[in-house]
Amino acid sequence: MQISVMLAVSDAPAAAEWYAQALGAEQLWNLGSVIGLTVGGAAFFLGEPGNNGWDTPEGTGAPTVRIEVFVDDPDTFINRAVEAGADGSRDPVRNHQMPWGPHRQGTFVDPFGHLWFVGDRSPLQRN
Repeated sequence: MQISVMLAVSDAPAAAEWYAQALGAEQLWNLGSVIGLTVGGAAFFLGEPGNNGWDTPEGTGAPTVRIEVFVDDPDTFINRAVEAGADGSRDPVRNHQMPWGPHRQGTFVDPFGHLWFVGDRSPLQRN
C-alpha cells in the first residue's frame, strides 16, 4: 500500500517550479492542473481545486494539510525552503525528546500556505 498527499494550489505549474527549487522536487508527470512530484523518492501531488469539494489554504484562510517529512538533516532541508521564500519563523528547528528517542524537528510554511514539519527520525522507524 502507498498513501500520498495532494496539495491544493491555485497554480500547479508555478507551485511545481517552487517545490523543485526549494525542495529539489522532480516531476513525475504533468497534466497541467495536476502534477506528480517526488522528493527523495517520496511522491506527492499538486492539484488546482475546481469546485470539487476541497480548497487551497488561501481559500480557507488556514493550512489544509500538515506534511511530515523525515530527512537526515532537517536544518539544511528547512534552510533551503526558507531561502526560496518559505516562512520558517513558526517553530524553528530544535531537539525534542520523544518516546522513540531524540528527535530534531522544525517547521516552515510554504508560499502556498502548506505547513511542513521536518524531522530527523520518524516514529515509524525502529532504532
